[in-house]
Amino acid sequence: MAAPAQPKKVVAPTVSQINAEFVTQLACKYWAPHIKKKSPFDIKVIEDIYEKEIVKSRFAIRKIMLLEFSQYLENYLWMNYSPEMSSKAYLMSICCMVNEKFRENVPAWETFKKRPEHFPFFFKRILTAALADTDGDFSLHEQTVLLLFLDHCFNSLEVDLIRSQVQQLISLPMWLSLQPARLELELKKTPKLRKFWNLIKKNDEKMSADAREQAYQERRFLSRLIQKFISVLKSIPLSEPVTMDKVHYCERFLELMIDLEALLPTRRWFNTVLDDSHLLVHCYLSTLVRREDDGHLFSQLLDMLKFYTGFEINDQTGNALTENEMTTIHYDRITSLQRAAFAHFPELYDFALSNVAEVDTRASLVKLFGPLSSNTLHQVASYLCLLPTLPKNEDTTFDKEFLLELLVSRHERRISQIQQLNRMPLYPTEKIAWDENIVPTEYYSGEGCLALPKLNLQFLTLHDYLLRNFNLFRLESTYEIRQDIEDSVSRMKPWQSEYGGVVFGGWARMAQPIVAFTVVEVAKPNIGENWPTRVRADVTINLNVRDHIKDEWEGLRKHDVCFLITVRPTKPYGTKFDRRRPFIEQVGLVYVRGCEIQGMLDDKGRVIEDGPEPRPNLRGESRTFRVFLDPNQYQQDMTNTIQNGAEDVYDTFNVIMRRKPKENNFKAVLETIRNLMNTDCVVPDWLHDIILGYGDPSSAHYSKMPNQIATLDFNDTFLSIEHLKASFPGHNVRVTVDDPALQVPPFRITFPVRSGKGKKRKDSDGDEDTEEAKTLLVEPHVTPNRGPYPYNQPKRNTIQFTHTQIEAIRAGMQPGLTMVVGPPGTGKTDVAVQIISNIYHNFPEQRTLIVTHSNQALNQLFEKIMALDIDERHLLRLGHGEEELETEKDFSRYGRVNYVLARRIELLEEVKRLQKSLGVPGDASYTCETAGYFFLYQVMSRWEEYMSRVKSKGGATPPVAEVATCFPFHEYFANAPQPIFKGRSYEEDMEIAEGCFRHIKKIFTQLEEFRASELLRSGLDRSKYLLVKEAKIIAMTCTHAALKRHDLVKLGFKYDNILMEEAAQILEIETFIPLLLQNPQDGFSRLKRWIMIGDHHQLPPVIKNMAFQKYSNMEQSLFTRFVRVGVPTVDLDAQGRARASLCNLYNWRYKNLGNLPHVQLLPEFSTANAGLLYDFQLINVEDFQGVGESEPNPYFYQNLGEAEYVVALFMYMCLLGYPADRISILTTYNGQKHLIRDIINRRCGNNPLIGRPNKVTTVDRFQGQQNDYILLSLVRTRAVGHLRDVRRLVVAMSRARLGLYIFARVSLFQNCFELTPAFTQLTARPLHLHIIPTEPFPTTRKNGERPPHEVQIIKNMPQMANFVYNMYMHLIQTTHHYQQTFLQLPPAMVEEGEEVQTPDTEMETEEEALAAQSDIIPSSGPETPAPLPETPPCQAEASSAPTPGPAEPPLSPKTSPSEEDAPITQSKD
Repeated sequence: MAAPAQPKKVVAPTVSQINAEFVTQLACKYWAPHIKKKSPFDIKVIEDIYEKEIVKSRFAIRKIMLLEFSQYLENYLWMNYSPEMSSKAYLMSICCMVNEKFRENVPAWETFKKRPEHFPFFFKRILTAALADTDGDFSLHEQTVLLLFLDHCFNSLEVDLIRSQVQQLISLPMWLSLQPARLELELKKTPKLRKFWNLIKKNDEKMSADAREQAYQERRFLSRLIQKFISVLKSIPLSEPVTMDKVHYCERFLELMIDLEALLPTRRWFNTVLDDSHLLVHCYLSTLVRREDDGHLFSQLLDMLKFYTGFEINDQTGNALTENEMTTIHYDRITSLQRAAFAHFPELYDFALSNVAEVDTRASLVKLFGPLSSNTLHQVASYLCLLPTLPKNEDTTFDKEFLLELLVSRHERRISQIQQLNRMPLYPTEKIAWDENIVPTEYYSGEGCLALPKLNLQFLTLHDYLLRNFNLFRLESTYEIRQDIEDSVSRMKPWQSEYGGVVFGGWARMAQPIVAFTVVEVAKPNIGENWPTRVRADVTINLNVRDHIKDEWEGLRKHDVCFLITVRPTKPYGTKFDRRRPFIEQVGLVYVRGCEIQGMLDDKGRVIEDGPEPRPNLRGESRTFRVFLDPNQYQQDMTNTIQNGAEDVYDTFNVIMRRKPKENNFKAVLETIRNLMNTDCVVPDWLHDIILGYGDPSSAHYSKMPNQIATLDFNDTFLSIEHLKASFPGHNVRVTVDDPALQVPPFRITFPVRSGKGKKRKDSDGDEDTEEAKTLLVEPHVTPNRGPYPYNQPKRNTIQFTHTQIEAIRAGMQPGLTMVVGPPGTGKTDVAVQIISNIYHNFPEQRTLIVTHSNQALNQLFEKIMALDIDERHLLRLGHGEEELETEKDFSRYGRVNYVLARRIELLEEVKRLQKSLGVPGDASYTCETAGYFFLYQVMSRWEEYMSRVKSKGGATPPVAEVATCFPFHEYFANAPQPIFKGRSYEEDMEIAEGCFRHIKKIFTQLEEFRASELLRSGLDRSKYLLVKEAKIIAMTCTHAALKRHDLVKLGFKYDNILMEEAAQILEIETFIPLLLQNPQDGFSRLKRWIMIGDHHQLPPVIKNMAFQKYSNMEQSLFTRFVRVGVPTVDLDAQGRARASLCNLYNWRYKNLGNLPHVQLLPEFSTANAGLLYDFQLINVEDFQGVGESEPNPYFYQNLGEAEYVVALFMYMCLLGYPADRISILTTYNGQKHLIRDIINRRCGNNPLIGRPNKVTTVDRFQGQQNDYILLSLVRTRAVGHLRDVRRLVVAMSRARLGLYIFARVSLFQNCFELTPAFTQLTARPLHLHIIPTEPFPTTRKNGERPPHEVQIIKNMPQMANFVYNMYMHLIQTTHHYQQTFLQLPPAMVEEGEEVQTPDTEMETEEEALAAQSDIIPSSGPETPAPLPETPPCQAEASSAPTPGPAEPPLSPKTSPSEEDAPITQSKD
């Protein structure tokens, strides 16, 4: 297998290069935003830039990147565009800028929306240019750029400006380009279309001649574009050299066709036009398909296009077609061809009289139609309205090959999409994993197109939706698997031995050489299938490794996925492995196959089952694993071996690789998606169209739901009647009681429900209607007394929710889809918990499923749920994260079983006490069953007798004292706070008596629920019962839901409501699967509510491969897609996390985000940050020793200067008295994170005076968390990198509560258009760090006040490092301990005759400063001052040298991790 060529990385220009560029000089003169006096507009500038910078460099990304970054489009091109100016260079420049914005994944259409008046003219010019002859003004390369621009337009239908232009190209009038016979056939198929068509013709007649001509041009545009493409395609020779411009044009054209076919609004009428042009036939017969290298991607795109043209959907109605309907369509086509053959073509009688199954394969059709002449084939095709009628006595102009392919491809039997899917192996092989068109490397630049599905706004059907997600999820997993294989196999260093075999010169933790491999079972296929039901094999390896690694291998569990690899190296022993060169040819990788562990074999060859019993101890180091192979893959490999004489893959494996369990669940998720596609997915009717992206986006909002609930009990949501009134601004609140003393929570609220799904009523009663629609009826009600013990009092909410939070809670309680956008610090979790609590109390029979992205978010939710009035026996937590819960209670399945068993014993003890207090003999507390009889015959009888005595009869109220004297359970409640009865009024005492009885009754109700745990004996059965019957609130992560769907459905799991937290961080497919964790009831889903809470302005799901992230848009969550489609959201608008000044750095990204009152009032927010002049500051960091950013591995960016500066500020803050755990250090890249951690370990990690920060991590990992003080390193000095994604900026700016200090190259970031709102505020303050060293923590100074102490300005990192060292030494010297023990300075620092440095002495050089700082290292204990090291790590001279020599940097950046670290793969961080 030929190794794929390594793609080149697009190297971003440095700041100095940017400044030196011709473009930058022009920008500074004409359009740069920071220039005050700009030169007037000159169209010659645009012409010059286009010719000299863009065309001359052959559209080099680097040049276009510079132009786009300089805000060329926003501040020059579109601002000055007018029809008179519309030259070719002008058009092309705008297209290049828009394409670049899409490549960079930044908003592209905002500029056009601000000045939309000239867009229609501009768009028409683009259409004309796209059809121009390539010999004319526009070259093929330029027309490829135009194709890409058009593709972006068709994929932006949600933008009104774009949609208004594009719609004219893809609506029904485009059928004007069909041949007349085909048009007639289509109109006959759908009668109502003829009516529309006649209407279109009438309207055309009313148009002026020019307008009609213009309209016809637009309608025929796509048809003419197809003809132009076919002419380009035919000009490509079979073997002679071809210009790559032609190939790229063809590839981009197919990409455009696929995108048009994959969206219903564009496909509806276009699919017929595409079919009528026979594009697929032309492509499959083209020479480009047969050119192996140049045509590889083209062929893959062509297969995708073929798939979508024949997609199982009715183009007109948009309904999915079942397999039976597809079969019927196929049979209709064949039988119409047979009727034509019978009536008009005697030479086809055999075909006409055959049964369909006999003649609908490709081979039989070619055999029957092959002998016919070209003219006859043309006549058959024209009879079917595929080609125009052939005039008499004229020969056809079409090739016979074309005519034959046209008829055969149209009538051959197609394998159904679901069958294709079921035959597909789930594990990646070497062919897919290293195919650059399908799984591009990390160096994907976004230039070319790829053979990948895209996730945009809309999908054709649920099958299409699942299939695209299935393919992308499979390929993203493949990419990660490929990285793991490359890492493990290269560590093993496979070399060719002297005798031609393989010898491994290294070792890997995650991979082992295979000693023996045997296939032990191939089970028979199921009926109707041709692949075996099961294939098992035994793999033997020799575990001569360290004990902990041996334990990891022996700990492989059932269903863990491993990979079997064949390597045949060609490189001799000792060859060095070079990561920059293609991997496959270096290691000689030949095959990769996946397998699933069944278990390890014991001494007798039996599989050791997972279970509570301890595993047997096996002797020796040889271990054998029984594995399941993929039956589909096995069948394909065996067929290839038998039919083509290929070697048996399964005889060649010599390496087995395992993966980390957390990253290895891809197969289970893929199986879940495949199972969903094989079942009838029942999505609730009110959700179906919204998920596919069609219809009214607000149709699932509670206000439009037919089953809206009028009266809701808000339980403890409101703290007072004033809180309630403030929560519904603009509404009239009518309380049912007038006495203010009785107007106390809890409240029931009756809302005006609009009849007829919100249709407007007649105007006459409009005023009355609005008055009524604004009136809320509020009914305070008293919660029934639950018993006399203090713990009987319900837990209450204490949060004063804002009116938008109340709207979110109200929407969440109503049926339908609720989407809550929660900016940082706006109380998303509190809202979620209150919704859950209110649903639990309003609908006690319903069950709620909670899904989050991370275990951490789930645990936060759970901790807050436990603080509310929810019975803990109804809570259940699935998955492995429950161990991180900060509580002694265990909410896992087995934890809940143990809770039930323990609670049962407690309650039976209470029954025993009650029995004793009533003086009843016997053993009523033996089981739940006997307790039930005791309640029925002993407790109820006494209660009923008591009630008959004390109930008021005939309007006469018994004396108050009688309520207490007749009470039968005095002795039982003797341990409650006394007196139980107050004796103040009859009503009060009766309520207390009923409360006591409720307490007793609850004991027996719970015991009745726990009876099942007496009957079910095993823990597994009990846990299943809890899951299916007992639990009312079930929580899990989205990954757990995807992995366990099959088991949950099988158990009969049921739920009515779903609440998703962190919804904008969950992959589209992982958001969808939780909707389908239950079997439908009578063909309908029982789901009533879907509440999604998230923030699409923060970071999306992590996709490691840039191509899937950018090209396929796989990082788009379902939440974000719904927002783009226009689903109504509740936007929380008051934050309580950060100071108002810090909030201003990111609140521009949200609608009206303000601050809660406490942000201004509480002392911690109004007090200044001690020792620092500002509460936030951007600190400029220049190159250190001539180096800015470095990149030892791909995307592993580091910046030593920034890392040292950040750590120095951290140490300074700790020395002032800041608690280290209130400071977190964040960075935007993994490489910098590792470097900072290393520096902290060297400088101060174990020093008791300083310590370690709360966390050192990436911005992406810290999403959802916060800390008081954040130190942020932005790392990059050449290009802005992925911080240009505003979502990452929002997360970075919103993690700090009280102080944010950012270290960056200011000249780079201040020019970035997307970051302007934040960086304008940051650069308004000084760019050098301002510190107040004499102000200790905490301070009394108010934020914004001038300090009484002296302010010191730090100019650069070495000065700060030096300052911190001196400060530390001063601190040591002033301690009591210093006077007792003389501090020994090391010889390397102070030689004889040298003066000891005091805190006042300045160090002159960078090296000295850093040498000094590096000396602050761990001390020997909390009491003793930290001694300095023998030789500072950054001083290169020997300790005896009289003068310091040249210094090295204090710590070199970490280039690559050690084997012990395990591979550090660059994630999206």
